[in-house]
Amino acid sequence: MFLSDMSGISPLYKKAYVFFSSPIQKELVAQIKKDSSVLPRIGALSEMNLEYFAIDSQGFITDHEKALEELFSENALDSHTHNACLNTMATRISSVFASMREFPRVHYRVAKTIDVSVTTTLRDVVPTKLAAAVWNCLEKYKTSIPDYPQTETCELLIVDRSVDQIAPIIHEWTYDAMCHDLLSMDGNKYVHEVPSKNGSSSEKKDVLLEDHDPVWVELRHAHIADASERLHDKMSNFVSKNKAAQLQQARTGGEVSNRDLQKMVQALPQYSDQIDKLSLHVEIAGKLNSIIREQGLRDVGQLEQDLVFGDAGSKEIINFFRTQLGVSHENKLRLMMIYAAINPEKFESDKGAKLMQLAGLSTDDMIAVNNMRCLCGPDTRKPSGGGFKLNFDVHKKKHGLRKERTGEESAWTLSRFYPILEDLIEKLSKGELPKDEYHCMNDPSPSFHGLPTSSSVRTSPGHQPAHSMRSRRTGGTWAKPRGSDDGYSSDSVLKPSSSDFKKLGQRIFVFVIGGATRSELRAAHKLTSKLKREVILGSSSLDDPPQFITKLKMMSADEMTLDDLQI
Repeated sequence: MFLSDMSGISPLYKKAYVFFSSPIQKELVAQIKKDSSVLPRIGALSEMNLEYFAIDSQGFITDHEKALEELFSENALDSHTHNACLNTMATRISSVFASMREFPRVHYRVAKTIDVSVTTTLRDVVPTKLAAAVWNCLEKYKTSIPDYPQTETCELLIVDRSVDQIAPIIHEWTYDAMCHDLLSMDGNKYVHEVPSKNGSSSEKKDVLLEDHDPVWVELRHAHIADASERLHDKMSNFVSKNKAAQLQQARTGGEVSNRDLQKMVQALPQYSDQIDKLSLHVEIAGKLNSIIREQGLRDVGQLEQDLVFGDAGSKEIINFFRTQLGVSHENKLRLMMIYAAINPEKFESDKGAKLMQLAGLSTDDMIAVNNMRCLCGPDTRKPSGGGFKLNFDVHKKKHGLRKERTGEESAWTLSRFYPILEDLIEKLSKGELPKDEYHCMNDPSPSFHGLPTSSSVRTSPGHQPAHSMRSRRTGGTWAKPRGSDDGYSSDSVLKPSSSDFKKLGQRIFVFVIGGATRSELRAAHKLTSKLKREVILGSSSLDDPPQFITKLKMMSADEMTLDDLQI
């Protein structure tokens, strides 16, 4: 079609600028070059290597929503779908490095089996296979892409969802996570009610909660209580500095409500953009706080975190199920999944079945709990006796527990939880990843981290050469937040703090097979400031708890029934 449009005496366009999002076959390029009438009319012909989807300034996905089902379910292993998914995923991950002109040192989580008599399954080597496929693509780039680095410029860590089964399930109490967990959002789209132009009724307006919104950028990683307080302060500050707003408040009396703010948009058109943003987030925060109260999420969240940090066990969860009758089935399921991830040995007997019966879980819910075994290692013990069995690896029974992070105390309750990925990224930055759990596809070149080539690169606390090395930076290829253009003083609206990425050390990329979480994306932003290295999170998808639970259920939708559960 391109050749037919541009060939002949009267081409469809005077000049053609063609950019391919993915690599084009050499045969097609040769075919274009053969047409002498088309060649002079081509202004640009380039491969952009954009086979990924940016989700914010430091995150991307490969858009493999069925990765859990296609890579980890029992009926998909070693199938054509399994291999096709891995190959496509590898190509899209590699295109990130091609577009950013980065050549990584590729670390990956290896299969780990304590019992030598247990055969390693294909499920266990998914990160290994993906790392090898990514490496093959990167090696080709070294000869096919002009100016592509020949030595390592950054680090890549590949893990799968089994590295942390709790992060996708637990209630995360930051503004961003709660919006996507508790509100009916379509991706980043939120439906906002605003007064109609005639003022007689309200109308719905679609808004995107993304980097272009300075209030969102400022609040997204804040605790919901902190976000609510800061929004209230900003609203009060705006009113105190604006006489017209004070008059509007005097007419209504008392504190300025969200509806009052919306009316101010009509009365103060010069401030409409900033009032719109404040009004939007005041509405969202109000909805979130109402849901938290109605669902009793503070009690649910407290038990979740007590379980994760070892401050609660079976006694507390049994008492909760017996006394908290108003808790939703979904929240009971999430509690049950957290408990199962931390205490899989409890499910080697009928204790797990009794707990799920006490919680009143449905068949689908029980399947979701059961399918968490697919994200664990192989079953190292044969089940004995009758009853319901969950095939968790008992050697990983304390894998879900967290230790308190020293020096990171927060004034806000329910903010203790952190994803395992946060620890792994810090260890990677220091060169302290456990060798028995994480291997590397390529030994570092002599210049990597400014240290001699070695099978073990370890950075001491007093010596941080990794931060002195500068990663190759590309301008404009990665999403960056835009500042507010409302023209008002900086204290009237929350604005994003600007980060000078040029001063940072080599980038760290982390890819999670099977879906990343909001808490892990937050950790990427947090560690960028802490480590002075830009941390970029990639995944097959970005999942909120309801999405992740649905995907777990789908892993065996065609192969498991109530009879299989044997309760």
